[in-house]
Amino acid sequence: MDEATLGDMSDQDLLTRHVDGDPDAFGEIVRRHRDRLWAVALRTLGDREEAADAVQDALVSAYRAAHTFRGQSAVTTWLHRITVNACLDRARKAASRKTSPVDDTERLDQLLEPHESAEAPAERQDLHRQLMEALGTLPPDQRAALVLVDMQGYPVAEAARMLDVPTGTVKSRCARGRSRLLPLLTHLRADAGGSGESGGGRNRTPGTSVPPASGTNDAGPSDSAAVKGGGGRT
Repeated sequence: MDEATLGDMSDQDLLTRHVDGDPDAFGEIVRRHRDRLWAVALRTLGDREEAADAVQDALVSAYRAAHTFRGQSAVTTWLHRITVNACLDRARKAASRKTSPVDDTERLDQLLEPHESAEAPAERQDLHRQLMEALGTLPPDQRAALVLVDMQGYPVAEAARMLDVPTGTVKSRCARGRSRLLPLLTHLRADAGGSGESGGGRNRTPGTSVPPASGTNDAGPSDSAAVKGGGGRT
């Protein structure tokens, strides 16, 4: 089947074809969703290498577990859930080793999108760095909830499906995370002078949400990080 035909198919139909043995179907799913999965992983983990590994782990897991998908949620929700779980697993392991990416200035600098690197105003780079440092102080569960709701803009109900928890749990994690971040981010909102307001989304409490990261699409890993059959963890 040619790429044009695959591009016209729904995610669920592509997943079905993958399970039935189509060698190209899963690659089309990866093409459609990799950038958003990468953005979630990068903002949750705060480290490009860890984020790339988490996305790779998640896509390999999805590739192998596609036959278990029952259509009870959207394919994108299912993929996000697997990716967030892979991120949380890595974040907990990092915490157990008592390491933190927020202590490494060089790695935080690498979180900036390529188009905002050398040419970007110093103030913008500093704001983004401070935002990622503040997020890095949160427990992984709270960080993941805030990334999905406040930074990626997903509705609470959708974030709950991605995290596989009740909506009340997502709201609670976001509230606790915002409460912890507010003292760290108040000066960032003041410095922005109102120019960085996100429009007051329906899931955000005015004055307490995390300022959105610069740009909606963080530069993702190269195509070489796409799923490779037979590699990674189950």
